[in-house]
Amino acid sequence: MGESLNERKAFYQELTRKIRILIIIVSFFPMILTTGTLFYRFNLTYTDKIQAHISELVQKHTQNIDTFLLEKLGNIRFVARYFDTIQQTPTEFLQQHLAVLKSEYGDVFTDLGLVNSTGIQFAYEGPFKFENADYSKAEWFVKAKDKPFYISDVFAGLRGHPHFIIAVKVGSNGTDYTLRSTINFGSFNSLVGNIHIGETGIAFIINGKGQLQTKTDVGLHPPIIASMLGLSSDNKNKTVFAKKQDASGNRYLCVISKLKNIDWLMVFRQDIDDAFHDLWKTQMLTLVILVFGCMAILFVAFTLPRNIVTLISSADKKSDVMNKQVIESGKLATIGELAAGIAHEINNPVAIMVEEAGWIEDLLEEEDLNGAENLDEFIRALHQINTQGKRCKEITHKLLSFARKTDSTINDVQINDAVREIVSLTAQMARYNNVAIETKLTQGIPYIRISPSELQQVILNLINNAIDAMEKSGGTIQIETNISKIEKNHLVISIEDNGPGIPKDNLDRIFDPFFTTKAVGKGTGLGLSICYGIIQKMKGKIDVYSQVGIGTKFRIWIPFQEALTEMTDNDTDYHTTDKENRYEEN
Repeated sequence: MGESLNERKAFYQELTRKIRILIIIVSFFPMILTTGTLFYRFNLTYTDKIQAHISELVQKHTQNIDTFLLEKLGNIRFVARYFDTIQQTPTEFLQQHLAVLKSEYGDVFTDLGLVNSTGIQFAYEGPFKFENADYSKAEWFVKAKDKPFYISDVFAGLRGHPHFIIAVKVGSNGTDYTLRSTINFGSFNSLVGNIHIGETGIAFIINGKGQLQTKTDVGLHPPIIASMLGLSSDNKNKTVFAKKQDASGNRYLCVISKLKNIDWLMVFRQDIDDAFHDLWKTQMLTLVILVFGCMAILFVAFTLPRNIVTLISSADKKSDVMNKQVIESGKLATIGELAAGIAHEINNPVAIMVEEAGWIEDLLEEEDLNGAENLDEFIRALHQINTQGKRCKEITHKLLSFARKTDSTINDVQINDAVREIVSLTAQMARYNNVAIETKLTQGIPYIRISPSELQQVILNLINNAIDAMEKSGGTIQIETNISKIEKNHLVISIEDNGPGIPKDNLDRIFDPFFTTKAVGKGTGLGLSICYGIIQKMKGKIDVYSQVGIGTKFRIWIPFQEALTEMTDNDTDYHTTDKENRYEEN
């Protein structure tokens, strides 16, 4: 027994482990695979979206700056077309057109100047005193004198603060001059400064030498600028998107776009942590959800198998109890078969005894024994043998009937007679358990066409259950027959006791197979289930009412045919108690 329990315990442990592993594999693998795939696809999509957004923004601002420079160049070239030294002096010309430019564009144009071929500015209009300024060695002049127009890099020059120059070649009276205008650096710088994304995303412009052309708060080291120039040279006329790392280990995004009309590069720079802040917040949230999901799976994996195995263990225990009950039922069936066989074997010698007793009586009548001293005692003894022999024969006949050794064919049955027979059979056991059986059998009960032995089995089972329930305290069983007033053409048999009653939780299960409240070995749990099946086969019904501490009442409805109503019990009302149905005792 101990070894069997240990084996079963080991089996349950192994089953728990396998279910747990299966839950973890089936749950974790799809979840991690799905989460990883979505994580990767979302990361890729979001990165592409960020790249596309920043690239589009940089391209848009690059176009705006290109348009700005081209527009200012167009303004100066337009002014240059009207330069004529004959109609007005150079100074008047510059004063007139600078006033027009300022009225149209505000402070974008700082000043205007005319420079001769030797680099001397012979006419000037603006806030500074740059008349006769010598630009012969200035880089912008050197590059501009051989070109129809030129836009310089940003430089400090004579002013001492950043600016750049737009220069256009003009001619008058066969002489070439250079019309130059200084562009307000603040206005130009604000165009680039408007590009601002997040906390660290800024834009700036560098020239082909890597020199800054706008202001920036970010410290740019030469290697960083060199790498930007390298990216630009490798991807001409394209917007370049790259990820870089500075000397301090800070990783950043770099987007570069080349301006069309000047050798300048528009550069956008943003720390990767800042650019992908929302993405990483989403990823972190996803990881938190994943962790909680994993914790939930682990909780289920360690809780559910235990509950399942507990249920299986409980079912196994119930199965064991049912198996024991089936075994007990088989034992009872075997005992019933044995009892029926014994009853059958006893029936024959009892019959012979009764016949021999009758034969001796006949012989005594033929003999002249009038003077015999013990003749009366002989006759009394023979009469007693005959009486008790018939009684034994009746008992064995009933045992054979309830053991189904007699034919259970359908006959016309009078319920009152069946009740009387069962009461007489159970009277001795009732008295032994201090239980009184009272009957109230209504006159005029019609016959019903059923199997007599099956009806007897039902009534006997209900009476025996009532006696078993009251075996400790004793009590009363009331059996009543009547024509039902609830169900048309039905007879009703009521069997009521004043025993301990049935708990409410058990009432819905008492007709279930193998359900019993008796100790193992005493009850099989099949009696009421068999009764229920027999009544159903008769097309009747059975119900039960019970209250703990008050008693239990079973009612059986059995249908009868109209043609049988004429066949009734014509006796008077039969109302007896156990005390009135005693067997004769010596």
